[in-house]
Amino acid sequence: MKTAILARHGESEFSVRGVMNGDPGLAGPLTEKGVEQARALGEALRESPIDLCVVTEFERTRQTADIALEGRDVPRLVVPELNDIHVGEFEGGLLETYRAWARDRSPVEIPAGGESRAGVAERFARGFRWVLERPEETVLVVAHGLPIRYVLLAIEGTEPRPVVESVDYATPYRLSRSDLEHAVERLDLWVRDPIWRT
Repeated sequence: MKTAILARHGESEFSVRGVMNGDPGLAGPLTEKGVEQARALGEALRESPIDLCVVTEFERTRQTADIALEGRDVPRLVVPELNDIHVGEFEGGLLETYRAWARDRSPVEIPAGGESRAGVAERFARGFRWVLERPEETVLVVAHGLPIRYVLLAIEGTEPRPVVESVDYATPYRLSRSDLEHAVERLDLWVRDPIWRT
């Protein structure tokens, strides 16, 4: 891989309701607005060569990729390591309820039936290493806000935080190989000593 283009999925039925969904087995299609966002992503990428599209196991990422790449012969690869965070007992609840819990917990604390922020950062780093190992030159990664935000923070020289800013829907972020390698290395370092430093 030489270039990675990261994009969050379009607005989904879950996100418009502010509801947590970390279970890829649950249906959660894009809203009409999300479909339009995915089309706009496709238009933004129309002149960009894309050799591979990585998606997660979630319907919202696959649907976004299908709409954005409509009419283009781009192979897909599902990378479960980039799935959204498993929130366990917070599944189906309001995002703000989970954020209130997360704000006061350490990175290694696990909600019942879910996974910790340190654990998910390690999983994301593993997933992005898969992307880096791909032979294709330009890889579009349609994923979720959290893995993209963790990568963007790492590129800025910042570790994960208890609560992070959202990532805009269906907006492309172009990264060089060295950018993504740096982000993965920084995430790996944080996972070895996962404390909040902000």
